[in-house]
Amino acid sequence: MIQFILKRLIQSLVTLTFLATATFFLLRLAPGGPFDEEKVWPAEIQANINAKYGLDKPLYKQFFSWANDAAHGDLRESFHYIGTPVSEIISDAVKPSLQLGALALLISLSLGLSLGVLSAWKRGTIWDFSSMFIAIAGITLPSYLIATLLVLLFSNYWNLLPPALWEDKASMVLPVITLSMRPLAIIARMTRTTLLEILHSDYIRTAYSKGLSDSTVLFKHALKNALIPVITLLGPIAASLITGSYVVETVFQIPGLGQYFITSVVNRDYPLVMGMTLMFGIILIICNLLVDLAYSWIDPRIKSEAKN
Repeated sequence: MIQFILKRLIQSLVTLTFLATATFFLLRLAPGGPFDEEKVWPAEIQANINAKYGLDKPLYKQFFSWANDAAHGDLRESFHYIGTPVSEIISDAVKPSLQLGALALLISLSLGLSLGVLSAWKRGTIWDFSSMFIAIAGITLPSYLIATLLVLLFSNYWNLLPPALWEDKASMVLPVITLSMRPLAIIARMTRTTLLEILHSDYIRTAYSKGLSDSTVLFKHALKNALIPVITLLGPIAASLITGSYVVETVFQIPGLGQYFITSVVNRDYPLVMGMTLMFGIILIICNLLVDLAYSWIDPRIKSEAKN
């Protein structure tokens, strides 16, 4: 298992290097620059600005200079938030995004699995239709519409919860619910589909022939195998939730990674874009590695393959 983890870490390092390289050159080759404004700077001032930030050097020299600094933990200062280190911006933004994403993932996983199991177990009943109605609504309704409806009901009409910001537990409720709706729906539908397929398997028929109860067959024999496709989804879902949703963070005014990333791209803030890209890549790699480890716990055959 240790060898497997080391192998994945080496592959992840190669992936992260490729991601950083591609992002750097594509960003620099895109039209526009970090100091382009409606008012054209005099040539001397523009030249001094480019020289100060090293933008007058060839691209490959700029890249190796940035890569050397990044390897030593220096992500440089933001072009837009002048004088503020990128590492400081990320450290301030990652906390609310981690809290928002972790809570949304917990709700998505617990309620998604519950609705999926309930729908498969009570197939064709009102429980099945109700569960899948919630799942379809979560997939089809856009996040901004869900957020608007929640704020309208719980803040404007009933005055039960704060409409925005990220200050206390009460202010976390609406953004967490909004962000968790889509992954909750995806997990519920995947659980239902997989579980129904497994319940028609030969080994399930054998379990029923031994006189086992429905609940025992469902939770002891079928559910464990049904979790494997769901776990496959958790890697990208967890990464997308933790790195934050721009729409949710914008509606609820949450100063998370999503808002800073979009702002950095619009402003051509090269150091901040690169720092955010590295952070997103690291989070995605960690989530996928945890998914691979969860595979070995769910299915011993995968564990034996990892050892080999």
